[in-house]
Amino acid sequence: MPRKSFLKLTISLACLLSLLALYSFLFYANPPNHTTPIKSDNLHTHKLGINKKVRIYMYDLPRRFTYGVIDSYTAARGGEISGDAQKRYPGNQHSAEWYLFNDLNSPTEDGVESAVSRVMDPNLADLFYVPFFSSLSLMVNPNRPTSMSSYPDGNAYNDEQTQEDLIDWLEDQVYWKRNKGWDHVFICQDPNALYKVIDMVKNGVLLVSDFGRLRRNQASLVKDVILPYSHRIKTYQGDIGIENREVLLFFMGNRYRKEGGKIRDLLFHVLENEPGVTIKHGAQSRESRRIASQGMHTSRFCLHPAGDTPSACRLFDAIVSLCVPVIVSDYIELPFEDVIDYRKIAIFVDSETAVAPGNLVKLLRGVSSERILEFQKELKKVQRYFEYEHPNGTVKEIWRQVSLKLPLIKLMSNRDRRITTRDSKEPDCSCLCSNQSGMHVVL
Repeated sequence: MPRKSFLKLTISLACLLSLLALYSFLFYANPPNHTTPIKSDNLHTHKLGINKKVRIYMYDLPRRFTYGVIDSYTAARGGEISGDAQKRYPGNQHSAEWYLFNDLNSPTEDGVESAVSRVMDPNLADLFYVPFFSSLSLMVNPNRPTSMSSYPDGNAYNDEQTQEDLIDWLEDQVYWKRNKGWDHVFICQDPNALYKVIDMVKNGVLLVSDFGRLRRNQASLVKDVILPYSHRIKTYQGDIGIENREVLLFFMGNRYRKEGGKIRDLLFHVLENEPGVTIKHGAQSRESRRIASQGMHTSRFCLHPAGDTPSACRLFDAIVSLCVPVIVSDYIELPFEDVIDYRKIAIFVDSETAVAPGNLVKLLRGVSSERILEFQKELKKVQRYFEYEHPNGTVKEIWRQVSLKLPLIKLMSNRDRRITTRDSKEPDCSCLCSNQSGMHVVL
C-alpha cells in the first residue's frame, strides 16, 4: 500500500477513535442510575414523561350516606349523636371507608406523597370516589332486617333502600353516565355490602376484602382492589424473638361459620387437645380482644382459617402481633401482593392437609427457631401496610393500588364506546377471575 494512502487511513482511524472516545465520555461518564427505584406512586406517569398524580374527585354525597349512617348506627344502640366534627367511626374491622373519606377531606401535612390528588372540579378528574359508608350501613340495625315491613312503624333505617337511593342519586350525575361507571370507585369491604345494587356498580373499581360473595362477572383482580381489614388488637411493640412466645399455635374466634368457614369446626376437633396449642371459641367483645391480644403476643404461630368468606380480620391481627400466620383458606386473596411476598411472612396449608390429625402440629414443630425469626423480621418490615393510621401505611397503599387501575379504566371506557352490547353468559374477557385454584402447603 502506498505510504500516503496508509497515512490517510491511519489518520482517519485515529479521528474515528477520538470521536468514539468523546461520545463515550459525554454519554457514559455519568450513566443513569438504573438501580434508583422510581416512586411507585408515579410509575405509570414516569413512563409517559408526565409528572402528575391521578386526580380524584370525591362526590359531595347527601349527608345521609356518610355522617348520617353513623347517626343511625348510634341511634339504633341508644347512643348520643354528636356533631360531625366530633364524630368517630364505630370501632369495627370495616373502618377503611372512614379512613379513605377522612384522607380525602384532610390536607396532606405529614410530607408523605400520595398516588392521588383530590380535585374540587369534576371536569379535571380521572376518577370519582363515592364515599358511601356501605359496610356500616349494612350493620346499622343489629338484626339486619331485610325490609321496612320488619318494623311496625316502618321508620327504622333500611340498608337496602339506602343502597337504591344512592343509585338513584348517581344516575342524576352526568359523570356517572358518561363512562358507564368505569371511572368510579366504591368501597364495599363487608362481603355483603352493596349486595342489593352490586350489578349496577360492578363496572367501577370495587374496594373489597375478598371475592367470596362476588361472581366472576362482578369483580376481578384486574379492575378491583383487595383491602386488609382493620386489625382489632393492639400492635405488638416488642422486638422479634421467641423467648416470650411459649405457645406453639393460637386461635380465638367463632368455631361455627358458614360456607368455607365450616373448616373451623374440623380444626377445633383435631387441635383442641394438642399440647402447646391454644384454640378457643369466642365472640366479639372487649374481653375477647384482650385475651386474643395476650394470646397472639405470646404465640409463635397464629391460625387463620377461612370464615364465612376466605378472608378474616385475624390474619391482620396476627401480622401486627408478629405472630406467624398459618393460613388455612384455600381460595383466599391477599392485599397488596405486588409489594408483599406472603410466602416470606406466612405459612400456607391446604385444607385437606390441615384437618388430617397430627399434620398441622407436626409441620409447625418442624419449623426451626431461625426460620421463625426470619418470618418475624419480614413481618416487621411490612407491618405499616396494615396500619390505617400510619402516614405511610394502608391508606397510602390503597390509593396507589387504585391509581394503577387508571390505564384499564381508560381502555374499558374507550372500548365501550365502540362495541355493541353482547349477550353472553360467560364472563367478559376483560375479567381475570379470582382465586379458583386453591393452594398447596407453602412453608
